[in-house]
Amino acid sequence: MAQDMAEDQWDRSVLPIPMTEFKGHIGLRTAESALDFPRQVTAPEGAPNILLIMPDDVGFGAPTAFGGPVPTEAYDRLAEDGLKFTQMHTTALCSPTRAALISGRNHHSNSTGVIMEIGTGFPGYNSLMPKENGTIAEILKGNGYNTAWYGKNHNVPDWQSSQAGPFDLWPTGLGFEQFFGFIGGDTSQFTPAIFDGTKPIEPPNTEDYHLDEDMADRAINYIREQHALAPEKPFFVYYAPGTSHAPHHAPQEWIDRFKGQFDMGWDAMREQIHANMLEKGIIPEGTALTPRPAQLRAWDSLNDQQKELYARMMEVYAAALAHMDHQINRIIDAIEETGELDNTLVIYLMGDNGASAEGSPDGLLNEMTFFNNIAVPFEETYARMDELGGPNTFGHFPSAWAHAMNTPFQWTKQVASHFGGTRNGMIIRWPAGIKAKGEVRDQFHHVIDIMPTILEAVGLPAPTSINGVAQSPIEGTSMMYAFDNADADSTRRTQYFEMMGNRAIYSDGWVATTTPPEAPWISVTQKSDVINDWAWELYNVEEDFSQSRNLAAENPEKLKELQLLFYGEAAKYNVLPIDNDKVTRLDVSLRPSLTEGRSEFTYYDNMTRIPEGTAPDFKNKSHTITAHVEIGSGETDGMLVTQGGRFGGWALYVLGGKPVYTYNVANLERYNIEGDTLPPGKHTIRYEFEYDGGGAGKGGNGKLFVNDELVGEGRVERTMGYRISLDETFDIGSDAGEPVSEDYHVPFDFPGKLERVEVKLGS
Repeated sequence: MAQDMAEDQWDRSVLPIPMTEFKGHIGLRTAESALDFPRQVTAPEGAPNILLIMPDDVGFGAPTAFGGPVPTEAYDRLAEDGLKFTQMHTTALCSPTRAALISGRNHHSNSTGVIMEIGTGFPGYNSLMPKENGTIAEILKGNGYNTAWYGKNHNVPDWQSSQAGPFDLWPTGLGFEQFFGFIGGDTSQFTPAIFDGTKPIEPPNTEDYHLDEDMADRAINYIREQHALAPEKPFFVYYAPGTSHAPHHAPQEWIDRFKGQFDMGWDAMREQIHANMLEKGIIPEGTALTPRPAQLRAWDSLNDQQKELYARMMEVYAAALAHMDHQINRIIDAIEETGELDNTLVIYLMGDNGASAEGSPDGLLNEMTFFNNIAVPFEETYARMDELGGPNTFGHFPSAWAHAMNTPFQWTKQVASHFGGTRNGMIIRWPAGIKAKGEVRDQFHHVIDIMPTILEAVGLPAPTSINGVAQSPIEGTSMMYAFDNADADSTRRTQYFEMMGNRAIYSDGWVATTTPPEAPWISVTQKSDVINDWAWELYNVEEDFSQSRNLAAENPEKLKELQLLFYGEAAKYNVLPIDNDKVTRLDVSLRPSLTEGRSEFTYYDNMTRIPEGTAPDFKNKSHTITAHVEIGSGETDGMLVTQGGRFGGWALYVLGGKPVYTYNVANLERYNIEGDTLPPGKHTIRYEFEYDGGGAGKGGNGKLFVNDELVGEGRVERTMGYRISLDETFDIGSDAGEPVSEDYHVPFDFPGKLERVEVKLGS
């Protein structure tokens, strides 16, 4: 590396690289002087372009290249002349994996031990990625690359996601020159809450819009333009679609392609995937198919309506994943058209964790019912089966399908103790740097190993300083040693795993794991003593690829050795304290907030896209909302103030000339209170809500006043107690995203004068 630096005369250990000295001559006149421009920083000679791809919530057994049922043309295409890594691991959850991926450090080292929405005030969990952990984009940009990010972020702290910033932990503050995508955990594919850089933008209000298609179009245009303008300058594109995470959204014609393909059910599907994997050599001969958990029903035990609904939900998931991968194939085509594909290092990590079981045993019409612990009758979901995959649902398939997509392993997303939560297939293709084609690599690796692999492939050192901040050691290890040596021993000999109490430790072919006391399809878990009360298991994964044989009783000393190793790693990487709370940590008051200590707020017209983490917290308390308006003599209808959208939220607006308040409980039921027609002129419209108390998600009484006169009242039988939305926002004078009520259409701008909106929170 030192020799390489000497050859191109750059010291790349400190970023940004200092400008070169002026080597011309300055006299009194230009005629007596010699020009000399500072030398521009360039990437190492022959450095590859980099396309890093990571979809959301895809199990090891889903794509066809790994024996699964979902056709993935881009993934399959790359597998034909690339390398299939069958022992790549993630953290078991979204934000933690994403932080580890772009930094090369473990998720707790990045203060991202959990997702942004449940961060707590401990070093491993506060969601503030340290400046000491510079990203791969910062390094590449500082060494002459163009950098861009498309898709899901989910790494901005909950309280920093508004237009008040700060923006240093947004993608454009982490080394990405361009960002187009969404900041939160998920978003609608049809009406997404998207950003261009740090600016919120609204998607076109057209019937055929789909975010995946838009993102691919923009990525293709970026790659073409970058090549046209600077063909010698390499690019780094991080492409992270959120599609296969809820909501499962796909164009109808794609859903129709899968009709009837999953009628055999999840049990038969697991057996078929297992057989396919053995035939393709994805898993070793003798790999056992782990049993379905007793908590998940056998397919043959279901009635005809259940089978019909659940098969349809899997069809929608498959359509969403296949449609997403099709867009990636278009991006690869665009790179090929530039003539740069062979010298493009493509890393396609199929998922940030295993498939998600958060859809509950019955599947979901609306993901927010899971996060708010709201039960939905089967009959209601069945009656709306034909809407699944479309804009009127925010759906998720049943937990047993998630388990099937994680074949041959136990468990699912969230469960870091078992490979069903952490094992994700990965393909690397780079003809200019890899001789082998279409081969399997079975070395044990972790997502933190991707960054050092990129650095070695490009020929860059890990910098000691970025922007004046001394850098922490990269905790990953490069995988390049395995590119052309299938038999090489893994350089990753130890790796810990932990997520919400579920934990494991890998060491030289052995894995010790805790036994999950509660399944990930339970939204509200019981608080427990995770250190003393949780049982442990032991597996020799050198001989037992799928963690099928628990050897704890036979090897107690080995188990004890690994337990001690885990706690040593836990202390080293800020894993402690270990906590299994989930939904209760969604409470925004647990984190710093722009609203902390405030009970009164004033907002003005056209203040929109304010995230829940930075808006007043209306949940589980009495409150008053007052709008000061002036109604004109013409058009009167429009939004005054709203939070949330079609899948949960509330709104105070004018419709048919009347003031209306609507509370939407997870798109299951709506409560409306309305007043009399408003005459032209100035009015004070006030909504008062008196909460019943007694816990989260209870009901209350609502009253609507105009100019201090009671004009309407009614009962709201229940509310959303934990989270209104992961992507819908708090808006004044307009409604960004989707409507709370189907009686109006977004953006539903208020045509009169909205002087201000005042909020008062009670208890």
